Amino acid sequence: MIKMLHSGWAYITLLVLIFAVVNVVIGLTSKKEFKDKDLRISLFTLIVAHLQLIIGFIAFFVSAQFAYVLDNGMGAAMKEPEIRLIVLEHPLMMILAIAAITVGFSKHKRQTTDNGKFKTIALYYGIALIFVLSRIPWSQWLSF
Repeated sequence: MIKMLHSGWAYITLLVLIFAVVNVVIGLTSKKEFKDKDLRISLFTLIVAHLQLIIGFIAFFVSAQFAYVLDNGMGAAMKEPEIRLIVLEHPLMMILAIAAITVGFSKHKRQTTDNGKFKTIALYYGIALIFVLSRIPWSQWLSF
């Protein structure tokens, strides 16, 4: 149940993150004014990503891969690429992605120009998107 929720919410999270990145890139390239709509899109992305993190933590600790680590040790898990992805690479990159989103949202508030706000969010949310795309367990996720 929790794995399905985590996988389903991941689609929403990814779509919202892509939408936020596209929105700020359009704002940056067309030199638009940073409006409440842009703030809300960025904030909504932050909230959705943090909810995904909480769901992911729960899913992690009840997963078969985590049970495998408890039974066989981390050394054995590192030798299995599929298990290593789920217990180390995916969680680490997703935590880094959400940290980048959080830092980007916080730093954009200190910017005094619209261009600076768009640029800050574009940079940090763009990095987060790359992190997310790099470590989605595609083989499991697409079979959802």
